[in-house]
This record gives sequence, C-alpha cells and structure tokens, in this order.
Amino acid sequence: MRRAVCLVSGGMDSCVSAAIARSDGWETALLHFSYGQRTQRRELRAFREIVDFWGVRQSMVIELPHFRSIGGSALTDPAIALPEEALDQPGIPVSYVPFRNANLLAAATSWAEVTQASRVYIGAVEEDSSGYPDCRETFFQAFNRVVAEGTRPETSIEIVTPLIHMTKGEIVLKGIELSAPLHLTWSCYQSETAACGRCDSCLLRLRGFATAGAKDPIPYVTQSASGREC
Repeated sequence: MRRAVCLVSGGMDSCVSAAIARSDGWETALLHFSYGQRTQRRELRAFREIVDFWGVRQSMVIELPHFRSIGGSALTDPAIALPEEALDQPGIPVSYVPFRNANLLAAATSWAEVTQASRVYIGAVEEDSSGYPDCRETFFQAFNRVVAEGTRPETSIEIVTPLIHMTKGEIVLKGIELSAPLHLTWSCYQSETAACGRCDSCLLRLRGFATAGAKDPIPYVTQSASGREC
C-alpha cells in the first residue's frame, strides 16, 4: 500500500496538499499539531471536519506545548501584537514561529517511519508566503537529507511540497479542481468565529480567491471581506 502522512493544519494550503496526495493515489494518514497558536481550537475543528469529510481511517493530533513556552511569535505569545493590513512588508513577520516546520516534520517523520509511510506531504508555499525561512524549497531539500541520515537504513521517506512554487490563486484553482473541502478550512490567525480579513493569512487567502475569480466560502467579520480585492 502506498501510504503518505499529510500535515493538515486546518488551513487551505495543507488541505489542498492532502487532496493532491489523495488524487495521486496515496492512502493518506492526516496529522495535525496543536502548539498553543491563537486559533488552536478552530484549526483543530477544521482538521476533524476534513478528516470526516474524506472518511480518513488514520489520523492523529500531536500537542507541542513547548512553542508557547519558548514564545517569540505573535501566534504563540499573546503579548506580541499580530500585525494587520501589513501584507508584503519587508522582513520576516512576527507571526513566524521559530523553526516550527522542523519540529513538525520531525514528528511527522517519526510517525511515517512507524507506519511505514514513504511520503510526508506539507502544504508549504514559497513564492506567495509571508517570507518564513522554513517555507523555502532549500529548507525542505536539506530536511530530506536529515531524514535520510536519521532513519533506519531500510526506511525511505520523502518530504513532498506540491505547492511550493504555486501562488495562492493557483492553489485555490487546484483545490476547486480536486473538490477539496475549502469550505471547511480555516486560515485566520486571530479569530475563531468569523475570519478577521486583516491578518497576513486572511489577506493572502483573499488575494488567492480574488485572483482565481472565486468566492471564499468561509465567513468574515465584514460581509464584504470575502469579495474584497487585496
């Protein structure tokens, strides 16, 4: 059986990444991380709804509380203000969680080795991301070398990033093409009821839907936000 572990945060990118894995014929095991992020409960709800939508037989939620203890990010430290309407500003934004993807991929690789999965899918995007250093293609290439060095000799696990060079608009279109449950996903960094429409993640998502000529199916604080141009 071709088995792949798919990291699913509950957001749009990870959902489309998992949909690509499924469309490529992989038996998918979905993995979610709760690490003290602002919208932890809402993201977990989105993950569980995606699991139910696809009828996934194998899923897991891993808690990584050390990120909240370490701090250093507006996503995990409530004392750090989350920027609004700041898309495309130079530098790495304060929403960056230091070295997060390395932590997530390490746990995902452990699960993949135990379950004999040969791929780990992650919905990282380089060209249309917020500039996070652990979302670059070179980072994942390096991590694949770490996986090869740090697992059993007979183990073969590849970190796969199918969205790495796609724009948000292309991701939206791919999700629609694959009938991914975009209506169940949640991208907002700071609200768990209606998306704020002002944080970087909301603005990138709205830009993607606008570019794709599609309406974002999730609720926003202002009724017009889902149709705005960013």
